[in-house]
Amino acid sequence: MEFTGQKDEGNHTTLVEFILLGFSGVPDLQGFLFGVFLIIYMIILIGNSLIIILTKIDTSLQTPMYFFLGNFSFLEICYVSATLPKLLADLCTQNRKISFLACSIQMYFFLVFGATECFLLTAMAYDRYVAICNPLLYPLIMNTRLCIQLTAGCWITGVPIHIGFTYLIFSLPFCGPNQLDHFFCDIPPILRLACGDTLMIETLIYVIAVVVVTVPFMLILGSYVKIISTIQKLPSATGRAKAFSTCSSHLLVVALFFGSGIITYMRPKSTHSVGIEKCLSLFYTIVTPMLNPMIYCLRNKDVTVALRKLLSKWIMF
Repeated sequence: MEFTGQKDEGNHTTLVEFILLGFSGVPDLQGFLFGVFLIIYMIILIGNSLIIILTKIDTSLQTPMYFFLGNFSFLEICYVSATLPKLLADLCTQNRKISFLACSIQMYFFLVFGATECFLLTAMAYDRYVAICNPLLYPLIMNTRLCIQLTAGCWITGVPIHIGFTYLIFSLPFCGPNQLDHFFCDIPPILRLACGDTLMIETLIYVIAVVVVTVPFMLILGSYVKIISTIQKLPSATGRAKAFSTCSSHLLVVALFFGSGIITYMRPKSTHSVGIEKCLSLFYTIVTPMLNPMIYCLRNKDVTVALRKLLSKWIMF
């Protein structure tokens, strides 16, 4: 076992770097996995960039709903870029080392972007709630100022929370093996390497998970209870179908992201399994961001029409 550390005053060895084991258990598939993850990364970058471009240049998409969607697509690029480039580098070079500082920075940005996604999905649910439950007041309530304030709040709120949280985690003593059985610096595998008392951190994880994950999820759930109730009261089947179509994409994204996130961070410690953790992490860090542009493009008529218009212009040139 490779070990990198330095002696402290108490004659204990303190880690200065970790080794991300990632998918080293399947050495024959390293090249294949690199190709798969590279293709997925390109799909995420291209798909979300297209949505950002469409929401900026197409006048029919310059509404609060698509303002939030453009921000969400930019966030997805940031979220994936916190973990996937390092994974690709590890698969390509087989140098799986990551410094203590780099690991803490990666965890911080992963947590901040994850929290921002929870808050932004909540803001998007509120937008749909106002649009369907209070359509006459929608232009007045969801004005440009409120949209900017909501978006800024989503991006900023998680920053101070996770600065302190990341500092607390990496203030723990790490004096055991430095092999991190994961493909990025996530909370559960990091805590397994800590040799101090982690009870306070584990309690804090549940508190933060309630604030960042459970509360937004319950707000979204409450919004959709009201939305579905309002849709069912619409007189025509066409009106009901049209109203629900504006929400179905967002509802599917919420189910994918929050479902995997809640299972990962809020299940009991006794049920933790390294293999299951990796699969769940792959799902909500890589697979879901890849599916999101497809969900919004294929299930949203306005985006599909705008995309066809953009592609026709490119073909003409």
